Amino acid sequence: MNILSSELRHFGRILESIEPIEIHTGILMKTAVALLAAVLLTAGCDQNEKEASKVAQAESVDSKESIYASAVANTARSQADRERDPNRKPDKVLEFFNIDPGMQVLDLFSGGGYYSELVSYVVGDTGRVTAHSNETYAEFVGDEVITRYGGDRLQNVQILMAENNEMKLDADAYDAALMILAFHDIFYVDVKNGWPKIDGPKLLAELYRGLKPGGILGVVDHFADAGSSRETGGTLHRIDPAIVIADLEAAGFVLEEKSDTLRNLSDDYSKHMADPAVRGKTDRFVLRFVKPNVVAE
Repeated sequence: MNILSSELRHFGRILESIEPIEIHTGILMKTAVALLAAVLLTAGCDQNEKEASKVAQAESVDSKESIYASAVANTARSQADRERDPNRKPDKVLEFFNIDPGMQVLDLFSGGGYYSELVSYVVGDTGRVTAHSNETYAEFVGDEVITRYGGDRLQNVQILMAENNEMKLDADAYDAALMILAFHDIFYVDVKNGWPKIDGPKLLAELYRGLKPGGILGVVDHFADAGSSRETGGTLHRIDPAIVIADLEAAGFVLEEKSDTLRNLSDDYSKHMADPAVRGKTDRFVLRFVKPNVVAE
């Protein structure tokens, strides 16, 4: 309406500027009407194009949001997984990590596969998920993995079994990688129970190698007190995000953005993340890193 008013005012100024001439009134009126029609048509087209653009943008946002909401609402998911959703907010996390249909995604130390299954729904038939695990994790989660992947239930998910210091990835193979509640385990050591000390720089270098240029690395973990040592990752299974950022930047990654989606300021950082008082309710940081695009010289 504002556009039309503006154009009409402009049309009025055009008419005022016309020098008086001896001309048949009918011809002058026809000319004026034709000019007015052209002005209104142009204004209408501009208005329609702008409205169509707004609708398209809104539909695009809604469509992207619905991808994650649909994954969480998938009726094939277990009740146990659904009960974890309110505290984990996976739709918000996966949206923040920009996981899209058709992607090749690595879920590092995927545990029982909670996120692997959700990502499999998001990437769809044209995408693929590699769910990494090792013998210790597999024993810890037990039948959960059998139930999740048995009978070829998730056909776009493949299992990668690799021990802590033995993982080998194809170069530039993945569009994204996830480390969900797992980065702190780089600093955990329990040789007796099958968890030898991890060569952190080597692991992160392999992860960097496996991501495509421009690929995303999404990290979620439990907050530790600022200034806490790396060993806190092994004792409390928490980690200071400053350590995560420093180690990943040293490996070549670039921190792109942080999210407060999983913050819980009432968390007690002195407690082990599995302490019943805080289990499932810890304060968590969410970080999105990117492997820089390599510019050819």
